[in-house]
Amino acid sequence: MTIAASVMNVLEESQAEYQAVAHPRSFSSVETAMAAHVPEDHIAKGVLLKDAQGYLLVVIPASQWVDYKRLEDEFDRDLELATEDEIRRFFDDCALGAIPPLGRIYGVETVLDESLTSLAYVYFEGGDHERLVKVSADGFKTLMAGVHRGHFSNAT
Repeated sequence: MTIAASVMNVLEESQAEYQAVAHPRSFSSVETAMAAHVPEDHIAKGVLLKDAQGYLLVVIPASQWVDYKRLEDEFDRDLELATEDEIRRFFDDCALGAIPPLGRIYGVETVLDESLTSLAYVYFEGGDHERLVKVSADGFKTLMAGVHRGHFSNAT
């Protein structure tokens, strides 16, 4: 697999400069960071959540966990993890577990953890388990334009 077609399209349309960072196959954020030799807190991880109102993609540093209480307080929603089948349905051109943080291109409301906006470079899954997409801070801000920002993660 390569970078997902939907991701490639938005990278080209936005004219964001990017670099594909190949790494040995991995299946977790920790493995990916180690395999790609990048700091885990520089990887933007997408986590698909759901409730009665619909779906929400929360984009947080891969070194962190979703802070459900903050999300529930801010959005007045009772969120839980989406199932693998639901993830496959939305991210149909991506391998399971390689969700890009670009929910809007997949029709999913997206929120961004503010901690990712202060980095010089951000890495994210491009749709497979063997490469990351590296973009500059400006490129990431362009790709994430219009999404709600806040503090939605914690270390525990």
